[in-house]
Amino acid sequence: MNSKKFAMIIESMVKDKRIPYMDAVLEYCKDNDIDTASVGPLINKQLKEKIQAEAEKLNLVEKSSTAVLPI
Repeated sequence: MNSKKFAMIIESMVKDKRIPYMDAVLEYCKDNDIDTASVGPLINKQLKEKIQAEAEKLNLVEKSSTAVLPI
């Protein structure tokens, strides 16, 4: 499997089941008996960005400071 196919599967799960991206990745790994540590190379840039955005929205990670001035 390549990263493009993996991303399509995860996108489909997110859309169909209305679950977060990280949950979709974990569910896919569980359903297919895949070690979660081994899917890193399958996660492409776009999928990483979506997971990052979700994590920031849920305050799981600090928001990236891209030219935001403090007020």
